[in-house]
Amino acid sequence: MISKDDVRYVAHLSRIHLQDQEVERLSKDLENILHYVEKLQKVDINNIKQTTHVLPLKNVFREDVVRTSLKQGEVKGLTQNWQSDSFKVPQVIE
Repeated sequence: MISKDDVRYVAHLSRIHLQDQEVERLSKDLENILHYVEKLQKVDINNIKQTTHVLPLKNVFREDVVRTSLKQGEVKGLTQNWQSDSFKVPQVIE
């Protein structure tokens, strides 16, 4: 049984603030998930061939071909965000 305290504890570890009604709903949802996992654990998989993926996949990437890249002057002409021999981008880390 997943208790409300368990849900609150996991939410605390995840830094998620939950309302009381959300705790109630998530407690029931997690309980249902665990019951489903129990059912899956009972399935006999001894005669099932292992696969890495359910669909037959193949590499869709192109061949890596070495070719000349643009010169710095050409790149500089493609953007307005150029500063001191570099692209100027918005700050993403404070």
